[in-house]
Amino acid sequence: MKRLIPFALMLLSPTASFAGAEDRELWISLGADAMEPVAEAFAKEGWKMPPPSLTKKEVSVIAVRESQLERIAHVMHEKFNRCAGFVTFETQDEAEKSLVPEPLAPTQELVTYTIDNATAVNCMIGRLTEPGVRSTITTLSGYTTRYYTHTTGVNAANALRTLWANIAASRSDITAELFTHAAWAQPSVVLTIPGSTLASEIVVVGGHLDSISSGSVAPGADDNASGIASFTEVIRAAVSCNYRPLRTVKFIGYAAEEVGLRGSKEIAAWHKNNNKNVVGVLQLDMTNYKRPTNTHDVGVVTDYTNAAQNTFLRNIITTYGGGIVQRDTTCGYACSDHASWTNQGFAASIPHESTVSSGNPYIHTVNDTISQSGSNANHALKFSRIAAGFVGELAKGVTN
Repeated sequence: MKRLIPFALMLLSPTASFAGAEDRELWISLGADAMEPVAEAFAKEGWKMPPPSLTKKEVSVIAVRESQLERIAHVMHEKFNRCAGFVTFETQDEAEKSLVPEPLAPTQELVTYTIDNATAVNCMIGRLTEPGVRSTITTLSGYTTRYYTHTTGVNAANALRTLWANIAASRSDITAELFTHAAWAQPSVVLTIPGSTLASEIVVVGGHLDSISSGSVAPGADDNASGIASFTEVIRAAVSCNYRPLRTVKFIGYAAEEVGLRGSKEIAAWHKNNNKNVVGVLQLDMTNYKRPTNTHDVGVVTDYTNAAQNTFLRNIITTYGGGIVQRDTTCGYACSDHASWTNQGFAASIPHESTVSSGNPYIHTVNDTISQSGSNANHALKFSRIAAGFVGELAKGVTN
């Protein structure tokens, strides 16, 4: 993969702020419902929001400065409880072209969704543990911040790569690498389990590794240490079961999601531009918070996702969820990294920890800690089951 580099060569030299650094002009695409709240926030800061350069289907493109991305992210949380809610681009042309999403990849029509690989799935589910999930949440949320320009954000990405490499140390065929991004310091992290007879077909499970906060620290235990932890436990279970998929499986921790899906946008585009046959994407973003009043466990997001794959996901939850109660929900424009894959024409789905309207009120604050979830990872473990089912049934393969 282009820009994947050995861990030892990664330089740890990000800037903590834009003071003394170039505050570049960037472009964002933003849903119509967010235009007024963002304009009001800009006005409070003494900034003037420029008029859109283009608007199509209730999505507009505007120019911003890189230093303004964090403020926009806070608006999206405060007003809509969204993780990102906008997409950031390097150029105006790229942003405006994004308003016409790629059609679904032709190969996607050839994918058949069957549930017939219970032996492999049940082996992996049987190796999942709550302490394993909790340990990853605790480690990642222990960083002062995982913000994409901060040294600790880079350190967290490097540590995640090391964790994954250590888990997979017994398997010489599995790789854990960094995907570097030219415009900012924090890399994304990619672990690859190569497929056998269908190796050119790729199944992706991902979530963002960065965090953001309106306060002095950004633990991001739920948003999104929890999602990373849920599928890290699947990696551990897959190795323990000696899982050998037919299709190639990639687990990805995305950089810079909170400031406009920047890491996943580059990675999805790389796969599209290099003619990689991605047959399905599962996004895990916030998996460990459940309101005491919620009667459901999972919200299957139906907008900016693939309907056929969502049906498959619901069937996975019913078959392997162990009684997980699911409900449909929507999360709006560009609310997480699945949107990057959808925009490139790949089938993507996202099971959320609740319906979006009843989600975690502590995200993007100093209080996004595991204590808000009873200091355990019981809810996030449910999403490990879902991810194990998704991988085992879409990538197929055997365990031994």
